[in-house]
Amino acid sequence: MKSKNVLFLILCFLSFGWAMAQTDLPTKKPLKIEAANKLDPKGSANTGSVLNIPSVIKDQPKLDMRDPNPVKMLPDEELVQAGTGLKIDPRIGPGERLGGSGQYFADQYLGDVKSNGKYVGIVCRDHEYVDGDRVKIYVNDMVVEPNMLLTGAFKGINVDLQKGFNKIDFEALNHGSSAPNTAQVDVYDDTGQLLYSNKWLLSAGSKATLIVTKD
Repeated sequence: MKSKNVLFLILCFLSFGWAMAQTDLPTKKPLKIEAANKLDPKGSANTGSVLNIPSVIKDQPKLDMRDPNPVKMLPDEELVQAGTGLKIDPRIGPGERLGGSGQYFADQYLGDVKSNGKYVGIVCRDHEYVDGDRVKIYVNDMVVEPNMLLTGAFKGINVDLQKGFNKIDFEALNHGSSAPNTAQVDVYDDTGQLLYSNKWLLSAGSKATLIVTKD
């Protein structure tokens, strides 16, 4: 009798466990998948998620194909040539504007000397760095030496004296490789006596003037 009761209890326990196991199983539901967005076979730009980018060209260009240059990259403007309105003193050489002394040396009055001889000897030399300075010499506004190269040694001319004033001009033709045009000038009488000595600093185109008077 006891064995039947035990067997009955075991069967009840197994039945209860099987019923609980059946309730723990997940419920199966069918999954339905639909298309998110239907594709437009014509490729219209106004549908779907495509961005509509505005045009950056507001004014459409008007081209005249009869014009030999119909396309212009820049608008028409009033342009002027580079350097318009720039004024340059022609007496200032390029070396003085670019890497030279940067200073302009104008005309220079050397002074006056008196001599009653028949002539005087005028000699000059580059008393500083010998760099190719050249001068033109005038006597009473007449050219007597068109192109004298100044070296480290004296060179010059004899000038016949007239009664009164005798004006002698030294025009700087250049300033060599180093501005300005530099020179020492000496004046001797017809006996070889030194009468006068001076120096000049000139820009190209400037003049140094010396006056010799004769009674």
